[in-house]
Amino acid sequence: MNTGPLVRQISRRQWWLGASRYRRYMVRELTSLFIGAFAFALIVGLWRLSQGAQAFSAWLDAMHSPAGLAFNGIALAAALYHSVTWFNVAPKAISVRIGTFKLPDSIISGAHYAGWLLVSILVLYLVRV
Repeated sequence: MNTGPLVRQISRRQWWLGASRYRRYMVRELTSLFIGAFAFALIVGLWRLSQGAQAFSAWLDAMHSPAGLAFNGIALAAALYHSVTWFNVAPKAISVRIGTFKLPDSIISGAHYAGWLLVSILVLYLVRV
């Protein structure tokens, strides 16, 4: 008679390929690599700016190249996917109660989207000024 714990044999890839919610989770976590790479590219841009106008101009040219534009597009898509999935899961992480009344999930998610919209408008306004 075996009294040890039952250990299921699962391959490394099977656990997240088995259910769509796990796949979405893994894709969302993968987006952080692209966001980190974009942050690193911005840090390189600041470093190149500290080296002078010619070095910064070379960095800008690299960011405007087809590869740079593709990288920026992928980073933007990753940031958008990550933000949308995070805002949709926010009601599970934040439970607002006022007495016995629980704030509906749609209001919590909606507040996140409204804040995102306001900050985006502010950034676009400041860029134009």
